[in-house]
Amino acid sequence: MGSTLLMRVGKYYSIPAVAACSLLANSAISQTPVAAYPAKPVRVIVGLAPGGANDVQARWYAQKLTERMGKPFIVDNRAGAGGLVAVQIMASAPADGYTVLVASPSFTIAPALQDSAAYDPVKDHAPISLLSKAPYLVVVAPAFPAKSIKELIALARAKPDELIMGVAGGTSIHLGVVWLAHATRTRFTIVTYKGNAPAQADVLGGQVHGTLANVLSAMPQIKAGRLRALAVTSAERSSVLPELPTVAESGLPGYEVTTWHAWVAARGTPPAIIRRLNAELAGIVKAPEIAARLADDGAVAVASSPEQLGLVIADEVGRWKKLVRETGLKM
Repeated sequence: MGSTLLMRVGKYYSIPAVAACSLLANSAISQTPVAAYPAKPVRVIVGLAPGGANDVQARWYAQKLTERMGKPFIVDNRAGAGGLVAVQIMASAPADGYTVLVASPSFTIAPALQDSAAYDPVKDHAPISLLSKAPYLVVVAPAFPAKSIKELIALARAKPDELIMGVAGGTSIHLGVVWLAHATRTRFTIVTYKGNAPAQADVLGGQVHGTLANVLSAMPQIKAGRLRALAVTSAERSSVLPELPTVAESGLPGYEVTTWHAWVAARGTPPAIIRRLNAELAGIVKAPEIAARLADDGAVAVASSPEQLGLVIADEVGRWKKLVRETGLKM
């Protein structure tokens, strides 16, 4: 930058002046907001009520960032409209790194399902890092006759619409069940709930036959014999239930539905700030303490690059839009 700033003296350019300008420019760069980041508290928006898995994880990372970076990272819960309230707040925030958004599958699903979701997860945001992923378990009541995904599909084909699956409406669990039916050309009766806890409760109570459940909530019921797990929805088997096959290896190649936790910033946020946050978060999520906490929830640490997270978001947006278009799913 300094080499292009020439000071005219008479009809000649002064070399000492060029050097002086270069020094001034370098000094100015060293004092930029990027170099001083963070110089004030950072707002971490979570589009869910306090207490859920994404909120709990956000608080872990915010606390550790506060300790490592010397300024408060403050979690701000803004639940509503399936996460749209939080995204709208993010959209109005300056691209300066002082407002970041916790993204989860709903971030990529909403644009596919809701006409009111007037945002582009890929173009409107700057990815920071994918921090963790966790599978779901396909679970049924113990009395249900199917003991594998293949048997479940065979039953659904033999008795169209009689297999009842409970899901949290508009979530990755919902779309995961729709994908399962669509990929196998079967028909389920899908009952939507406001959350997956009541769906799982109705599986236990016999009102519906099955659901996709997170590992944390399902494992106590599986161990007690009140639920039966048929498969895991991730691409790889879970370390929590290593004997349980994946849906993909049960006859649906390419099937993968997970819940995940990522951080994004506003589009146009300085790359140096993105890199700094990415490096700090990677150090946090790889720490044994955090890895152990994630494992308790059936999750695994990821710590991706911004570019890798960008690919994950783009892949999920494309996948869900294609599924909704092909099935005609409406909310």
